[in-house]
Amino acid sequence: MIEVIENPQSPNRQGTDPLTIEQMLAYFRVPAVSVAVIHDFKLDWAKAWGIADVETGEKATEKTLFQAASISKPVAAMASLKAIQDGHFGLDQDINTIPTSWKLPDHPFRGGVPVTPRTLLSHTSGTGDGFGFPGYEPGTPLPTIQQILDGDGPGCRGPVRLVPPPLTQFHYSGGGTMIQQLAQTDAVGRSFREIVRDWVLDPIGMKDSSFDLPLPETLEARTTRAHDGRGRAMNVKYHVYPEAAAAALWTTPTDLAKFALEVQRTLDGRSSRVLSKTMIQEMMTPVGVGPYAVGFAIARTGEGWYFSHGGGNWGFKCRLVAHRAKGYGAAVMTNGDNGEALVSEVIDRVARAYGWDTLDKPTLR
Repeated sequence: MIEVIENPQSPNRQGTDPLTIEQMLAYFRVPAVSVAVIHDFKLDWAKAWGIADVETGEKATEKTLFQAASISKPVAAMASLKAIQDGHFGLDQDINTIPTSWKLPDHPFRGGVPVTPRTLLSHTSGTGDGFGFPGYEPGTPLPTIQQILDGDGPGCRGPVRLVPPPLTQFHYSGGGTMIQQLAQTDAVGRSFREIVRDWVLDPIGMKDSSFDLPLPETLEARTTRAHDGRGRAMNVKYHVYPEAAAAALWTTPTDLAKFALEVQRTLDGRSSRVLSKTMIQEMMTPVGVGPYAVGFAIARTGEGWYFSHGGGNWGFKCRLVAHRAKGYGAAVMTNGDNGEALVSEVIDRVARAYGWDTLDKPTLR
């Protein structure tokens, strides 16, 4: 583990020693950061720095749970691909032939290409919601999934509807993820939380992860508090998210690393605990419009190809990034609204310390 930042673009002043993690927490006004690093297809180390809750002064540890926010989406996508692998529906099936409790209005768009699980999970379906999910204070009334999609439940911000035709443009859509959640639960006949626990979390060994609302007491006792951009406690400990597949996962960087490792090992032919290699490749293959495959963003950085996803809930920022073929990566989670900059600094430091090919330049002939 490297305790300092070596990035020349970091907040270090010229001519001074690099900032330690503790100094960076103070600089960015983020109470805590938790990190897990993957190397050689294994979890290399995990560690947390800082305070889990500034009101109680409790220290963060590697077992402290953070909200994964939108990193919930690739975990949910893996569960959908498992349903597809088991024959419940098709990846390219018209979405309105799958759910029984709700249908997408105005579908297909002007008689054109249908919306499918593939387009919903790659943000190319044409669903145009741009409002995000702000969450709810614990104890307040929560909408059903159907109310979320129609925009008419308590606290809902608008309906999820088609704007452009499918596969014409990339538009990040949490609403599209919720359509897919509803389709999956209707087709399988079980709750989303049961499906993802039994099909993904338990087989991978993600014992410190849950989509449950409320959380089990043993996990609730280890949750962090949400903090604002100045590192101050929010008015409630955290928000809750009925939009489970889009935003509701509580987890640790270690468990996110286990998730990424399952993807890497399956691609490398070392595992098949959840999906076959053929099916996991759908999570690595962009659909052709925008940067997303089924669940993950795919990008070339330097000479390397990486799969990744970020997350940002009320008072939480995090990111998971891993190499497509080389068996390394990192998960970084914070409990502050200003955590995104800190996450970037930590990932850059890990990349430099381990010699990731994000830093490699192409060879000129």
